[in-house]
Amino acid sequence: MANFSKSSVPQFSVEVYQNEFLPEGGREVNAIVTVTSTGGGTSGGIPLTGASASPASVPGPRTDAAVVVMVDCSGSMDYPPTKMRNARDATAAAIDTLRDGTAFAVVSGTHTAAEVYPGGGRLATADATTRARAKEALRRLSAGGGTAIGTWLRLADRLLGDADVSIRHGILLTDGRNEHETPEDLRAALDACAGRFTCDARGVGTDWEVKEVTGIASALLGTADIVADPSGLAADFTRMMENAMGKEVADVALRLWTPVGAEVAFVKQVAPTVEELTGRRTEAGPRAGDYPTGSWGDESRDYHVCVRVPEAGVGREMLAARASMIIPDPAGGTPRPLAQGLVRAVWTDDMAASTSINPQVAHYTGQAELAHVIQQGLDARKSGDFDNATAKLGRAVQLAAASGNEDTAKLLAKVVDVVDATTGTVRLKARVTEADEMTLETRSTKTVRVKK
Repeated sequence: MANFSKSSVPQFSVEVYQNEFLPEGGREVNAIVTVTSTGGGTSGGIPLTGASASPASVPGPRTDAAVVVMVDCSGSMDYPPTKMRNARDATAAAIDTLRDGTAFAVVSGTHTAAEVYPGGGRLATADATTRARAKEALRRLSAGGGTAIGTWLRLADRLLGDADVSIRHGILLTDGRNEHETPEDLRAALDACAGRFTCDARGVGTDWEVKEVTGIASALLGTADIVADPSGLAADFTRMMENAMGKEVADVALRLWTPVGAEVAFVKQVAPTVEELTGRRTEAGPRAGDYPTGSWGDESRDYHVCVRVPEAGVGREMLAARASMIIPDPAGGTPRPLAQGLVRAVWTDDMAASTSINPQVAHYTGQAELAHVIQQGLDARKSGDFDNATAKLGRAVQLAAASGNEDTAKLLAKVVDVVDATTGTVRLKARVTEADEMTLETRSTKTVRVKK
């Protein structure tokens, strides 16, 4: 057991779970890389276990943060009128949660973007006075106009870009579809903002597009969720801001080095949510690539890494990959490693050893499939292909039950009648509320940790 004392900066550890044994000629190595950051001052340190844990402290002082809250003020926010009031109250609650010294701003979003507070193209510094002024400015928010989310993000980027901080974060609320700019405009804005700040996105009510909101959060390494009842916004905004205030180090990357002849087949985050990272690789020197993971506080995440290695005979072994967590050097020098773990390959003629699937790998393979079949099932249901929808959602029920993902099982039970969870036998419900369907779709990528 490795115990880490409380400090002002996080410590990172990397643990690798895998079955390193391959049959003769086997080429595919799968591993779950568990990364844990602790002791950054948000929870006082958490004991870690595992012989392969490799801790290291992030050098330098605790970083400050800047946050921009983007509030949808389009015309639909007036239907019902309580929605706009709830949005104002939620933003006020988020402002109250700001840590003293945090730079912040509030943006009103319609078919254009406007600074609500403090104005003048700048950020305010959180203290009792600026919080009160910001909440006073919120009272002037009113609904009217269209929705062009890309303009909101670009204004947030300009404001955050001027802040002399490491942690840059956005919170975005929308209640409708992005109808006043093209999908290409939004994609261009997301591409421009990616890597510059992280962003949590929320859809309120049921008139917004799930794939738009989840796409924003995915591109900007944040979270996405539905708040079907606007009265729940204040509690949700408070949780989001508390999470943002808990971040201690930004721009952390998972670096994978592979030897000559080996290559990374895919990388995906598998806990706490499923997130495909393969296509986000940036080259980092000979045979190394970096995959962005965003900002970290006291937390743990799991990554599924698949590496293809050259064929080899029985008795051979090799280092298939080295997984390291790194952060940029503020002076522009070589990025600094925080912790690392090793992925191995050993060829054997022991059939039992080479065919055994590591429990963590098996679990998260199932969780990734669960997210995929939920999306397929809901898409089939929307298109009227009820047989395919039944098959896919039945498989989802089976996977959720087998893995102990009780939250997803409960959401599925609002869309299908479960006849037998073990076999995945279900019937589509004749009537499903839009909120239940959107909640299942929005939260389909949330996973449960493997039971160790």
